[in-house]
Amino acid sequence: MPGLPHNAATHWFGPAFERLHPVLQALHRDGGALAGEIDLRTGTGPAGVLGRRLARRLGIPTDRARRGFRVDIVHEPERMLWLRRFDDGSELRSVFQPVGRFPDGHWLEATGPVRMRLGVDLGDGGWRWRLLGLSARGLPLPRFLFPRTDAYKRIERIDGEERYRFAVSFSWFPFGELLRFDGALHAVPAVTASTADPAGAANVAAHCSAQRVTS
Repeated sequence: MPGLPHNAATHWFGPAFERLHPVLQALHRDGGALAGEIDLRTGTGPAGVLGRRLARRLGIPTDRARRGFRVDIVHEPERMLWLRRFDDGSELRSVFQPVGRFPDGHWLEATGPVRMRLGVDLGDGGWRWRLLGLSARGLPLPRFLFPRTDAYKRIERIDGEERYRFAVSFSWFPFGELLRFDGALHAVPAVTASTADPAGAANVAAHCSAQRVTS
């Protein structure tokens, strides 16, 4: 897109990048950091057992229903790097690599040993992920062996401030919802995520690069 710095997100979306809310555009053009409190919950009965097991594998603490959270975002020419930190020190790191272009292309998200193939749906200035396939340690997995994933992000005005609203949930038939975490975050100084801070960006990149897996 003319006038925009080239990175993985702006290139992948092309002209459709302008359909995102301006705050989301800024985050996916320049990177940044967001923080606030989030809600976490697991299912009941067998769904709860599976949800807590899934959370442990992802590095998500479930001992409290509400806790502090921060995400640092770095954009590079060929990938996006996300470092999520919970207030107990737990971390969830992801590397997103683009394939093709919007709307027919997809992203590969590497989180630990799992790689998910994700499509994107746009609407009302927001962004919803659509799971297309997944693999673990390079081996493709049948979709029925993995919980259904629903994840979105959008901008909402709350108490006069524009907040980054997100939600991630995992459900599995016939158990229902296993795990969900969501919140409305606000921008904070990007100590490690700002592309204006090469040393900080390199720090996040080093953390996230350890999560890259090959298919």
